[in-house]
Amino acid sequence: LIFRSPNGKECILKLSGFLSSLSALMFEVVIASYPYWRLWEFDDNVVQFVSFGLWEAHYLQKLNVSGTITKMLVHTPINSTWTISPEFQYAQNLIVWAILMKPVVLVFSAMAFKISYMKHPFVELQIFCYKVSALVLCVSSVFTFVSVISNHVVDHYGQTTLDFPPDFPVKKEALISKHYTAVFPLGILTTTMSLFGVIFFISEIISLKSHSNVKAKCATKFPKEDV
Repeated sequence: LIFRSPNGKECILKLSGFLSSLSALMFEVVIASYPYWRLWEFDDNVVQFVSFGLWEAHYLQKLNVSGTITKMLVHTPINSTWTISPEFQYAQNLIVWAILMKPVVLVFSAMAFKISYMKHPFVELQIFCYKVSALVLCVSSVFTFVSVISNHVVDHYGQTTLDFPPDFPVKKEALISKHYTAVFPLGILTTTMSLFGVIFFISEIISLKSHSNVKAKCATKFPKEDV
C-alpha cells in the first residue's frame, strides 16, 4: 500500500539516504567488532591459528588436563605490550571515526525529512542538512575504505610490523600462512552503502533546487495582484 500511493513512494525516496546511512552504521559496528581482520596460521603444536580483531586477538590453545588434550578459546587484548603496526593503528582510529560520524548523518538527514513535511518547509535549511549529511557520509565512507584496504594490502602484499608480546604462546617466526577473511568484502559493502546514501542526498539537493527555481520563475511570471 505504501508503494502504491504517490505520497508513500515519495516518503520512501526521501528516507532512502537515511536508511542507507543507518544500514552502513550497522555494518560499521559489525566490522569494528569483527574478530577476523587478520587470520594467521602457525607451524606450532600449541597454537595453530591466531585471528586478530581491532582490539583483541583470539586463538585456540591446546592444554593437557589430567592427561587429556583439550582446546580452549583464549581472548587477548591488543594493548601496549604488543608491537602494533601503523596500518593497524590507522584502521582502529579510522573505524572509530567512521562510526562516530554516522549519527551526525542520521540526525541531519532526519531533520531534512522532518522539514520536508512542515506546512511551510524552509528549503534552504533542508538543502543545508542534506549537504552536511552527504559530506559527512562521504568522508566516513573514505575512512572505512582506507582502513580495510590498508589492512588487506599490508597484510597480504606488504610487510607488517605487528608482533606479539614476549609472553604470547607462539612466536611470529613460526608464521607459515596468512588467510583471507570477510573483513575486506564487508568493508567494500559498507562503503558502497554509504556512497548510495550520498547519491540519494545529492539527488534530493538537486530536486529541491529544481523545485525552488521553478517556484521562483512562476512567482516572477505571475506576481500576486493586490486586492
